[in-house]
Amino acid sequence: MSILSRRARSLKPSPTLAINAKAKALQAQGIRVISFGAGEPDFDTPQNIKTAAIKAIEEGFTKYTPVGGIDELKDAIIKKFQIDNGLTYKRSEILVSCGGKHSFYNLAQAIFDQGDEVIIPSPYWVSYPPMVALAEASPVIVETKEENGFKLRMEDLKKALTPRTKALVLNSPSNPTGSVYFKEDLEKIAELAIENNFFVISDEIYEKIVYDDFKFISIASLGEEIKKKTIIVHGVAKTYAMTGWRIGYTAGPEEIISAMSNIQSQSTSNPTSISQKASVEALLGPQDEVKRMVSAFEKRRNYIVQRLNEIPGVHCLNPMGAFYVFPNFSSYYGQSYQGKKISNSTEMADYFLEVARVAVVPGIEFGADQFLRLSYATSMEEIEEGMDRIEEALKKLS
Repeated sequence: MSILSRRARSLKPSPTLAINAKAKALQAQGIRVISFGAGEPDFDTPQNIKTAAIKAIEEGFTKYTPVGGIDELKDAIIKKFQIDNGLTYKRSEILVSCGGKHSFYNLAQAIFDQGDEVIIPSPYWVSYPPMVALAEASPVIVETKEENGFKLRMEDLKKALTPRTKALVLNSPSNPTGSVYFKEDLEKIAELAIENNFFVISDEIYEKIVYDDFKFISIASLGEEIKKKTIIVHGVAKTYAMTGWRIGYTAGPEEIISAMSNIQSQSTSNPTSISQKASVEALLGPQDEVKRMVSAFEKRRNYIVQRLNEIPGVHCLNPMGAFYVFPNFSSYYGQSYQGKKISNSTEMADYFLEVARVAVVPGIEFGADQFLRLSYATSMEEIEEGMDRIEEALKKLS
């Protein structure tokens, strides 16, 4: 009999965290590593948000709160949806959790059963399939193509649908590709969801990090029918450089939110009280710092995409959102360095870390082995040096 459960044995650790750990181990040895691995803004949390947290501590707001979040934060989330998305929710349709990942996990536990199928377009965020599997449902991976902007084609979605389809996971802007869905794309998906009676889980955590005057649209805003079939997973982490504050939130049908709240009550209970107060300020306070961060991200994106596309044999889609690029390095597979052959994205990522001292995440972890994910949530100086190192490392292959 195994000491560990079948669930625990089937899981592997987050690859992005594993890459960061390797990079930090090298740094601890005094080796300078350029990291493109982290999925978090390099900016500090805006001062007004930190001040709100300090005030909460000084006023003694350090006790338990209601499991699903304080009313003040729920009201701020409701206001955000009204202003940004034209969506109306009640407090009973909002749940605050310990990060966006926790929100998705609670949701999976609340609505999926053994035998359910959940459609996940690839490339996907690494944690979607494991969290679906932990709920004993079956992830159904539908491949998207670089030439289609890494967006789900309707014919592929239709082919994947079965009577057991419970939900579709939609992540726009996307981690890892930075691709976005336009209104006309969402309208077609909404029509299929209504016709075939499946939920759309809309991960909108990168909503505010968009470029080229792209206007984000939530699929839930396309009509009352699709709103009833949509569960929005969101959070403050990426927009406000609050990854460590651990506040995510979900908006959706009351019955689902209530079930998620019950699950949360038996696991983590409430999210951190101090972080909740800080998140109220994040959502309702000045948004100038968000614009400043997005402007910096856009400049970095323009630079890194140009540099990548100038490398012979590398192609990189120009992302319209988030802070990742997902370049195709597969033309270098089959080449070698000092007798060691590179055959896939994992070996390419290892090569860059060992030879170039650059940390990237292998595309296989996102379901796309031809690619690597690079986060440009780091300084322009680091990006410039990192790209120089990558170019030099590729020249050593033969």
